[in-house]
Amino acid sequence: MNSLPISDLQLALAAGLMLVSMGLSWRLRLGLGRDIAISTVRMVVQLLLVGLILDWVFSLQNPWLVLGIGLVMTLLAAHSAAGRPRRSYPQLFLDSFVSILVSSLLLTGLVLKGILDVQPWYLPQYLVPILGMVLGNSLTGVSLAVDRFTAGLVTGRAEIEGLLALGATRREAARGPLREALRAGMIPTLNSMAVMGIVSLPGMMTGQILAGAAPQTAVRYQILIMFVIAGSTVLGCLLSLELAFRRLFDPRHRLRVDRLVTKG
Repeated sequence: MNSLPISDLQLALAAGLMLVSMGLSWRLRLGLGRDIAISTVRMVVQLLLVGLILDWVFSLQNPWLVLGIGLVMTLLAAHSAAGRPRRSYPQLFLDSFVSILVSSLLLTGLVLKGILDVQPWYLPQYLVPILGMVLGNSLTGVSLAVDRFTAGLVTGRAEIEGLLALGATRREAARGPLREALRAGMIPTLNSMAVMGIVSLPGMMTGQILAGAAPQTAVRYQILIMFVIAGSTVLGCLLSLELAFRRLFDPRHRLRVDRLVTKG
């Protein structure tokens, strides 16, 4: 069974649903009509461009070019992750990039070479989609973890400085905020895993089934990807929190909230 082609007319008919949303926004005075229009146009343009780029990427047989594309994807993911927390510090982008790069590429390489045994390992049809899914979830976890950690340092400043004054080490004083931050970073992935197959059917599995793959094959791929995503998210959160911890607590065991900048 092959997937059904979608014509321009069929896409235009589907776009009519967004016109309905804009009409409801106008009728209910929600003020979302402009946002819906801009988001719709951006999504269509971006996805069409991605489709053209992927046609070119999938034809590549040069590992350095494929890795270069992966590096660009990682830079964009790090930029997004660094821009989401409400409080920032000067090295946040670098820390986000390092944590996402290490966790995503390490886990993606593991699944491509160690589990699936893709030949060659840089085959774009596998590397780019898997890396994209891993990066998307890793950046969400990293941004949530850093946001919760920095917020915990500000709101719990008195308690943390009290512990430090009583002789606690910087790691002992930060144990509570670090734990809560890691929990926050993992919650979206865990919630998604908990309801997958019961409440929601994940996009990768649905796409494979629509493309004609056997449901059991699609399910196995989805399970594999979710394990990789969960592992990458945990590793990315741990690395980003460790780096943030070292930025915001100096070697003399002092809390340095003065390094934080609250975004407008």
